Amino acid sequence: MSDNDAGRTRCGFAALVGAPNAGKSTLLNRLVGAKISIVTHKVQTTRSRVRGVVLDGNCQLIFVDTPGIFTPKRRLERSMVASAWGETKDADEVVLIVDSTRSGIGGDTRLIIDGLKARGRTAILVLNKVDLCKRERLLPLAAAFEAEGVFSRTFMLSALGGDGVEDLRHYLAERMPEGPWLFPADALSDLPERLLAAEVTREKLFLNLHQELPYSLTVQTGDWQDFDNGSARIEQTITVLRDSHKAMCLGKGGRTIKAVREAAQAELETILGRKVHLFLLVKVRENWLEDRAHYQHWGLDFDA
Repeated sequence: MSDNDAGRTRCGFAALVGAPNAGKSTLLNRLVGAKISIVTHKVQTTRSRVRGVVLDGNCQLIFVDTPGIFTPKRRLERSMVASAWGETKDADEVVLIVDSTRSGIGGDTRLIIDGLKARGRTAILVLNKVDLCKRERLLPLAAAFEAEGVFSRTFMLSALGGDGVEDLRHYLAERMPEGPWLFPADALSDLPERLLAAEVTREKLFLNLHQELPYSLTVQTGDWQDFDNGSARIEQTITVLRDSHKAMCLGKGGRTIKAVREAAQAELETILGRKVHLFLLVKVRENWLEDRAHYQHWGLDFDA
């Protein structure tokens, strides 16, 4: 940094895009240094935009973890994909994350590349999970992507292990425009605690339910009471489409919902730094996927 730059601050947005399960949320959590976006082995986990805030020298980087981009079939999927593309429009930089363990340019990734070309946007290419991929496969893969003509720079890294992530952060910080910081210096995310709490429980449901059910449920935080002793009582409602889904959430003798509650409660205590008493209610609402209010809650366009 030159003497002329020493007193100037920078601030900008970087949109993280990619096919479902490419590792966007894992990369965001690694960049921020804290868990602010849920991570599961299932695709299409991220529904709404999650912003992570990172300081790099005199630069405040605001990373936006977007829903995975794929060919949507349902209203919720259309809204998620529209949200992801919307973030690329306003971002200072777009970062395309690719799972390097997969062969070639996959169909969903091809969709994103074509979309970038149509929108006249360039992107930074991140080949993720390189710790699981042999080097002789990485170089031809990188060459195939670079031949598309939309990538300004390529990074090879492991979001889970952390190798190469710092180089990406420094590079992005150098490219951000001059301007005042938009968040306090100690901010990690703009995600409200109530929504973060709901996302933690939804993650535990994803991890405990091994069928298609997670994609047709939602979690909302209801009553939240803070007590003088520093503890909190949090009530959440899990909404599903059918009675059979409710039975799966509860599990035999209530074992599944108990495991979900205990895991979510423990993680919330770590995140919030205090004792948490979590109460979960499962209810059936057949048409919740067509409820405009849920889309507004996630910051999604119901009419996309």
